[in-house]
Amino acid sequence: MSAIQLLPDLLINQIAAGEVIERPAAALKEMLENSLDADATEIIVQLEGGGIKLLRVRDNGNGIAPEELPFALMRHATSKIASLADLQRVASMGFRGEALASMAAVAQVTLTSRKTESPHAWQIQSGDGTQSEVTPAAHAQGTSVEIRELYFNTPARRKFLKSEATELAYCEETFKRIALSRPDVAFSLQHNNRMMWQLPTLSRSNHASLASIPQLSEVSWEEKADALPKRIEAMLSKEFAQSAVPVSRKAAGLHLYGMASLPAYSKASREAQYFFVNGRFIRDKIVAHAIRQAYQDILHHQRHPAFVLFLNMPPELVDVNVHPAKNEVRFRESQAIHQFVFHTLQQVLSAPVALTENTSDLSNQPTQISSVQRTTSIQQPMQQPMRLHMASQPLAFYDTLFGKKENRGEEEGKFNDAPFSNIQPHSQSSPSETEIPPLGFALAQLTGIYILAQNVHGLIVVDMHAAHERIVYERLKTAFDGQQIPMQPLLIPVSFTAEALDIATAEEEHAAMAQLGFDIAPLSPTTLAVRAMPAMLKQTHAEAAARDVLHEMREYGATRVLTERRNELLSTLACHSAVRANQILTVPEMNNILREMERTERSGQCNHGRPTWFQMSIAELDTLFMRGK
Repeated sequence: MSAIQLLPDLLINQIAAGEVIERPAAALKEMLENSLDADATEIIVQLEGGGIKLLRVRDNGNGIAPEELPFALMRHATSKIASLADLQRVASMGFRGEALASMAAVAQVTLTSRKTESPHAWQIQSGDGTQSEVTPAAHAQGTSVEIRELYFNTPARRKFLKSEATELAYCEETFKRIALSRPDVAFSLQHNNRMMWQLPTLSRSNHASLASIPQLSEVSWEEKADALPKRIEAMLSKEFAQSAVPVSRKAAGLHLYGMASLPAYSKASREAQYFFVNGRFIRDKIVAHAIRQAYQDILHHQRHPAFVLFLNMPPELVDVNVHPAKNEVRFRESQAIHQFVFHTLQQVLSAPVALTENTSDLSNQPTQISSVQRTTSIQQPMQQPMRLHMASQPLAFYDTLFGKKENRGEEEGKFNDAPFSNIQPHSQSSPSETEIPPLGFALAQLTGIYILAQNVHGLIVVDMHAAHERIVYERLKTAFDGQQIPMQPLLIPVSFTAEALDIATAEEEHAAMAQLGFDIAPLSPTTLAVRAMPAMLKQTHAEAAARDVLHEMREYGATRVLTERRNELLSTLACHSAVRANQILTVPEMNNILREMERTERSGQCNHGRPTWFQMSIAELDTLFMRGK
């Protein structure tokens, strides 16, 4: 074995390049972050061969003094930190001073820069570990970094790069992340002289403090309202922007803001998920888990939500010096961050159908919007945001169809005798003569599955089973959390044949099942009897509900059933109790479902994430029938 010796600087830089600059996209990320740290307001990216042949980034930032250009290409030379204290509260995007040195070790780098006060620009070139002299050059204020032939001197590493199309896709995704994080900066991206992206900047005339993300976060939502949503729409699609709700909440030095999609707009993959901490795109298990939990009750099966969210916090509370690529962070109070993200999104996504009028103060509280914006396609009617007090026309159409309001009240008084009496009459919240509720009033049933209703916008179509299932589910959750699921003794116990393990489970877990509102006891070695069950559930489904509870208890144990699997079990029970297809409902019964939907959290989706209602406007109906043509 040879003696221990120092490695040459070139080899050290090439080793570092393997960690920091794994592909053209990683080099692009570092260059864009440097431009943002230089307070650039316009950044131009030019690529050739997917970024392998050429990667050039030009900005109009502060520039670099000519005497500092050689240091810019040296390892661990940086203007962003100078001590351990600085490292512990990093506010800039870059800070290690490794990126340009790593690029210079594995590519041909040209660095050209001009400061505002300089009469002309200066240029330095580096390649294969050697630097040229600093020479005068022509360049506007700002900096250009040009990288040619990445990994030209390390063929073994270059062969691991993918095709031009693949590397371009990685570069474009990196560009999108950076551009999304800074709507106050203009960006453009060209590949092989073809323009791919051209994004204008937010006007800086009224708020000059938008030079950095920490300052950007302190600008009121009203000032940013035209910037971030427009940038998100430009980069992620108009459909996402229309199907997402704004998020904004401040607490204890934390500020979470951005846009999150409603469940009706979901993806088969995580491709449209962007989370930024102090302006830096990150992937973090704590944050990812919090977001999954916020969507767990309303997202369909294995679908994934789409979101662009920004978390701003004091720099000393997050460690960004965790991974060479700086795409991972470590929170000092990870549990607090988890709860903050989870509760903020849960509150935004849990709002009932009805909106309050007071939605102007978005900077201090979450906006509560729970319905999907209407699309322009008449073939795809979507849920719409509707305000509770927006109607002013009288209810003449309803009086004509179903009698005067006084008669409706008489019918509603009989509602407790209906087959599903667990929905309460809405006598205390009945609309006035000049007020139409968001979901309107029922007109009829369609094929025994859908409720047709009319509101101020037009036609509402409600999946009655899905909607009722969500209503019962939310009531069961509320009652369980309050440890007061009302138990209803059965006049005649429901008996059924059971396996020996079910009978043993009923005896062993009697107390746990009582917490769920069930009293199940053995009648014989092969028979069980349901003596009581939750008052919210239908007695006609007593046996099926009891079997589901016993199965869960057998499979997972009482502790897990009452904690981590609580939602799954309550959802199953709610499904048993919800109105079924082809069950004939009276008009008051249908109206009570509509009113309960307006008061129930997450009522826009059933327990499995499917939508519960859709809106078709009068204009869309007119278009279908070619009225006015």
